[in-house]
Amino acid sequence: MSATAENPPATGTATATATVTATAPTSSTTTPVEERVRARVITDDPLYRTIPVALRFAPSEPLAVRIVFPADLSPEGTDNEWVFPLALLEAGLQAPTGTGDVRVWPCGRVQAVVEFHSPEGVAVIQFDIAALRRFLRRTYAPAAATRRA
Repeated sequence: MSATAENPPATGTATATATVTATAPTSSTTTPVEERVRARVITDDPLYRTIPVALRFAPSEPLAVRIVFPADLSPEGTDNEWVFPLALLEAGLQAPTGTGDVRVWPCGRVQAVVEFHSPEGVAVIQFDIAALRRFLRRTYAPAAATRRA
């Protein structure tokens, strides 16, 4: 599954979790941001599967974020990258958001769910909200500088 999504706000509900390994923060306004996290794949199986995920932001694309899943999870054997609005991720931590290929909603106070829709199916991934907020905080300085330029 891979896609580019443009999603207006909407409603939804579900469940969520993750552990985090972060790259060193950067204070440069021209440096890309990458946060590596562990997320949980939500399925019908009572046993959950934890996967590595890269959250990426490039100052050259100040309105977009990328979530990248590793190649070994893809039937094609390539990295699976989803690109969608930064605002969708921000809003989805507060209330259910999205009606297109990517939907985001909070699940309790410490977890969030990101749901990815493609012709191949739907993937429901659970994240620790603290990891997503930390990533978003690291994007603000580069985004603000780029928007002013």
